[in-house]
Amino acid sequence: MSRPARPTILAAMSRSLKVLIGVVVVAVAAAAGGVWWYLRDDAPAKVSLEQATEDAARKPAGPGAGRGVEGAWTVDNTTGDFDFESASGTFAGFRVQEELARIGHTTAVGRTGDVTGTLTIAGDRVTEASFAVDLTTITTNQSQRDRRVQDALDTDEHPEATFRLTEPIALPAGAASGRPVKATGIGELTVHGQTRPVEVGIEARVVKGRIVLVGSVPIKFSDYGVEVPSSPIVLSVEDHGEMEFQILLVRA
Repeated sequence: MSRPARPTILAAMSRSLKVLIGVVVVAVAAAAGGVWWYLRDDAPAKVSLEQATEDAARKPAGPGAGRGVEGAWTVDNTTGDFDFESASGTFAGFRVQEELARIGHTTAVGRTGDVTGTLTIAGDRVTEASFAVDLTTITTNQSQRDRRVQDALDTDEHPEATFRLTEPIALPAGAASGRPVKATGIGELTVHGQTRPVEVGIEARVVKGRIVLVGSVPIKFSDYGVEVPSSPIVLSVEDHGEMEFQILLVRA
């Protein structure tokens, strides 16, 4: 009885080549998927008073609900959640435009829920307000950016950003009754150890015993000695952007 013919060297090489091609195809596909995941523009939406008040309205009433707005208030870090999918609690951060190789413009967003501070209302005026943001806990919508952001902000040396109100804010009529209001806060913003005067656009509303604040302020990073981060796939990052916040306050 004759034995089956052994595979020829050519046939064996052919099979090996097919396997190698298959591995390369899978690797290229995986790499392409990873690049797309890094470059896709999945930035969270800008802060919105409408969304923030809807979220706050679903929570239990805060202490002292129905007592008006006069008095001392403190940042509420316990109500709502903070992440990029459902930022229904207190947070602050930045928003800036990038230009990526072969992709174009995308929005980079960094946020942290570690915000502290107080606000005082006397009569129809906000007389004092100061807030601090822990920059060491800022994360972005792409984890690959996180370390570069920490380095750019030099958070080892300057772990906090702060805002201090320097002029009282006159409250529009209806603020105490829960009507949405708009105002401008004039104060000093400190980032990277540099302090600059700023005007902050603010929207606010009283919801179930809490004050909900949202707003933003344009910022030029070089004014604060911050060099925007870059990488091989990031062609450029704009030197200007926005600092934004969503803050819930309860009675102190």
